[in-house]
Amino acid sequence: MVAQTRAGGQPSPQKLKFHEKLLGRTTTSTDVLLKKLKALHTELAELEQDRLDKHALDGVRQELIHQSILLHKDKGVKAYAACCIADTLRLTAPRAPYTQNELTDIFHFFLRQLVQNLKSSDTPYYNQYFLLLECLSAVKSTVLICDLPKSDELIEQFFKDCFKIVRYDLSKKIELFMVDILNAIIDESHTIPSVVVTTLLAQFMDKNLGMDQPAFRLATQVCNGSSTKLQRYVCQYFTDIILQHSDEEEFEEIQKAHDLVKRLNRFCPSLLHNVVPQLEEELRVDEVSIRIMATQALGEMFADSGGTDFMRKYPSTWNLWLTRRNDKAAAVRLAFVEACKGLVIAPGDTREAIEDALSAKLLDPDEKVRAAVCRLYSQLEYEVALHHVSESQWRAIAERGLDKKVTVRTEALNCIGKAYSLAYPELEVNDPAAVQQFSWIPGTILSKTPPEVRLIAEQVLADYIFPLQLSGSKTTDVNEVGWTERLLHTMKFLDEKATQHLINLSGLKTARPGPYEAFLDACKANNGGVIDSNEEEIVKKLDFSIKILAAQLPDSQKAAEDLAAFAKLNEGRLYSLFKTCTDVQTDLKTLVKSTAEFTRRVEQASSTISSTMTVLMRRASLRLINQSSVPTLIKHVRNGDFGEQSQSQSSTDMSAKNASIILTCISKYCPAMFRSHVPELVKSVADEKHNQLAEVSLHALSALLQWDPSLTPTDKRFVDRIRRFCLGSDRKRTKYSARLLCYMKDKEDLREEVVEAISDDLSDVDSEKLLAHVTALVEFSRRAPDCFEQYSDTVIAFLVKHVLLVSTVEDQDEMDVDGDWKEDSRISDTLRTKILSLKLCRHRCIAQAKSENPMEIASPVFKMLTTLLQHDGLLSDKITTSPSERSRLRLQAAVSMTYLSAIDTYAQVTTPHFVLLALTIQDTCFHVRSRFLTKIIQLLHTRVLPFRFNIIHFLTVFDPDEEIKNIASAYIMATLQRLGPRLRLQQFEMAFPRLLHLLAHHPDFAVTHESAVEMSKYIKFYITTVAAADNISLIFHLAEKVKTVRDAESDQYSEHVYALSDLSQRMIQSYAKSRSWTLTNIPTGKTKLPSDVFHPLPDAATANKILRTRYLPEETYQWLEEQGKVTKPEPKEKAEGRNPRKRKAKTEANGTTK
Repeated sequence: MVAQTRAGGQPSPQKLKFHEKLLGRTTTSTDVLLKKLKALHTELAELEQDRLDKHALDGVRQELIHQSILLHKDKGVKAYAACCIADTLRLTAPRAPYTQNELTDIFHFFLRQLVQNLKSSDTPYYNQYFLLLECLSAVKSTVLICDLPKSDELIEQFFKDCFKIVRYDLSKKIELFMVDILNAIIDESHTIPSVVVTTLLAQFMDKNLGMDQPAFRLATQVCNGSSTKLQRYVCQYFTDIILQHSDEEEFEEIQKAHDLVKRLNRFCPSLLHNVVPQLEEELRVDEVSIRIMATQALGEMFADSGGTDFMRKYPSTWNLWLTRRNDKAAAVRLAFVEACKGLVIAPGDTREAIEDALSAKLLDPDEKVRAAVCRLYSQLEYEVALHHVSESQWRAIAERGLDKKVTVRTEALNCIGKAYSLAYPELEVNDPAAVQQFSWIPGTILSKTPPEVRLIAEQVLADYIFPLQLSGSKTTDVNEVGWTERLLHTMKFLDEKATQHLINLSGLKTARPGPYEAFLDACKANNGGVIDSNEEEIVKKLDFSIKILAAQLPDSQKAAEDLAAFAKLNEGRLYSLFKTCTDVQTDLKTLVKSTAEFTRRVEQASSTISSTMTVLMRRASLRLINQSSVPTLIKHVRNGDFGEQSQSQSSTDMSAKNASIILTCISKYCPAMFRSHVPELVKSVADEKHNQLAEVSLHALSALLQWDPSLTPTDKRFVDRIRRFCLGSDRKRTKYSARLLCYMKDKEDLREEVVEAISDDLSDVDSEKLLAHVTALVEFSRRAPDCFEQYSDTVIAFLVKHVLLVSTVEDQDEMDVDGDWKEDSRISDTLRTKILSLKLCRHRCIAQAKSENPMEIASPVFKMLTTLLQHDGLLSDKITTSPSERSRLRLQAAVSMTYLSAIDTYAQVTTPHFVLLALTIQDTCFHVRSRFLTKIIQLLHTRVLPFRFNIIHFLTVFDPDEEIKNIASAYIMATLQRLGPRLRLQQFEMAFPRLLHLLAHHPDFAVTHESAVEMSKYIKFYITTVAAADNISLIFHLAEKVKTVRDAESDQYSEHVYALSDLSQRMIQSYAKSRSWTLTNIPTGKTKLPSDVFHPLPDAATANKILRTRYLPEETYQWLEEQGKVTKPEPKEKAEGRNPRKRKAKTEANGTTK
């Protein structure tokens, strides 16, 4: 066996081959020195620490740190020397062959070379500096500085210089070398100098810096790499700032510290292990500003990408933070809400906790907090709004649309409006999730009808639900079809009530010319105040028109000032634009362009009036439904299926139905809109495949010709078709064809021919065609009375004998289902014919009111109507009909008598029956009461009815359905607000004696204590609604004065009137006293009571006796005295239920009369 040598078993120690002296006794040239250093560096770089002879470097190590080298003027010498020294430290680690002072000089030398020379990759000797950093990073020889004297200064310098170097945006490897070097220093340091902490944290102060910045990346990596060591120093840094500035209330500095914590949490969350408990404690401190900052900071930290882990790591902090929603300071609660935005998209339980908290804050006592919740949700993107917010939360926000504070109302309605706008593209394609989450929003906004909310709702509808310009469209390229399609699609989500609100909002029902045109004309006549003649009259007209328009706005005083300022501008271009925008014939493109110019010019002329004029323009113009809508609406009606109405109608059919509703409304309220569409309507009438389209078109043409007969189509085929429709059996076609024929120019002979044909055919047709014939006759009796009158005797005789006096037998099961009302769609042809027969009699009476013997025609009709009202809808006890039919006939009788009451010729005839008519408002059937109330409000609003009908509203006080009283009360309040003092006096204040007269004749009234208490509710309703400080004396005077007259009918009713006078006087006195109002005397001769219901007393003795007599039971006077003692101002009370009389409204088993 061959013996193994020692050399073969273990490598021999490496020795340095470089034996030259770097420095000679004489000066060595730079080139020679540089050559030697290069050779030395090459050899040192190849040596390995484990194999190196421990004495191998003795010859060069001291020469390398000689001052003549460290301070040499040549950069190359210093660069190579630095590399050689670094290799020396590498090869001798962990024991450096230098003294502490020498090491201090060495590391200062390293830093100088790096700071001064490492600026870019093009720097001379860049590779040597790169190798220097790589060596320091790999061997971590920089940790030696931790044991040197004044190590803190050197460590601080290392950190400062590294952050200087890294800003030059060098290679990523150099950044990594520095990270390793600085992490090593931190990890080996006994303590970390504050300057180091400050240097690191300073990189996070600037919010604009991010991971794209080298210094920021370096700080982030160093902090994450040494987080365990740095935690307590970061906490101390944060604590020092709080303690230093809290006493001096320098909250700006404290806020910066909290901003720093938020940045650290985003990039270096592990640094904050000791800071988070401190933030938690801040949530409990007394100083509100500190709690606000802590709440904001933690909220953002929980919302960061790692928020879920953060909550799990600090559960007590999370739970305590959630309690800040109930902080005693509103500012803290507000900060909590604002900090929740990022948490809305949090997963699972966290999102539920946040939604519950925000839901509670929607009811916060402070309006700013409530508004902030709404504003938070308005800032969400669509996907978040759809998937991360519950429908119930959106509905809760919508409820804030009725908040008592305007800022909350505005934020809430804007919030849900924006949500709908974002969702509309998905709603348009019927996405089920979007429909479920957002489709209810337009209907909810439309339901916000109180005056103080209406203005905001209108603005939201204009901005988000029905914007004039669709997304992406331009003023010069308005998408008229898409605009109308959006309206129809949105209407699919509306119920009947919301649809009516939309129609009301559209401006279709506004009279044209109306208040807006009157205002414009008054402005022109006023001429900016420069008036040549009739100055007083012109100024008076302007003031009146301003008052009318201003009364419609919440701040009527400012509105009046703004409108007056607009008139004073007297700018012709504004007048022209205003007229264009309010013109029915203006198309959508012109409207958009003119509205934009009008708004811009008003803003330039006077910015203070801009808001008022914008609202005025929005209400005056047809911006929801425009003449540009008509072709698209007709197209939708043509495409729809109007057969059996199933519960699951297709989208197309629903749009067609809504288009039909709109076209019908245009026909009723704004037919001039059809002027440019006559050819298309005529074509649609001929389309007999689409019955609904033909009906709608006939209605439109008939309304248009009523507005302007000169537009009558002359096509013979069209005229023949109208004649055929008039004689046909389709009720609706017959109705509108007959109406159209009445207004067609030069068609008198054709009208007479049709009426004659129908009257001759009445007895020979079935019930369906009879209904159609009577429908046509109603139109002729109303719109062509001279033509109808020739055949009226024959027609009336037939209708009375063969229609009205005929019993109707219905299936008992069906009667049980229907009760006292049957929906319109289920009414039989026979009942429709009876109702139309009553209408025909009414129209004939109205048409013949100015004839020679009107009462000869009207007397039988009045007798018939009063019989129906007196006998529960029956004309004879020999007739048998269902309860639902009797309700319909009572309603029609009441409506017909109401219309006849508006005719001067019949005023004296209807007066004795006014009490009977008024009691229809207390009918046993809800629908009779509701429809009768709606009708008298409509006729009063258009000033068709005598003002005495206003008192009927006060009979609703006992209605078992709150809806009816609310409607009546709303009408009274709105009318009082709208009317001037003179009209209020005429329509309401002077009507008080009529109310007492009506109550005196009420079937429920008796001179008993119980009855007096009951009657006091009616009187209280009147007083609390109408009475004010400036009219209470007059009302009291009128209550006194009814004891100076007698009832026109009988002495019994006179005593009733006197009892009610005593009752109302004492109630008025108590009410005035409770409000500290003074009752003053009114001269007797200043007021007169209505002579149709009151007559003068025979003599003064009788009058004195009546005035001295107490007509109420003594128990009632005592009750009134007790009531007067406890009377205090209180909100209007709700209607109280009671046992109804025979015809009084009664509540069904389910608690409603509907």
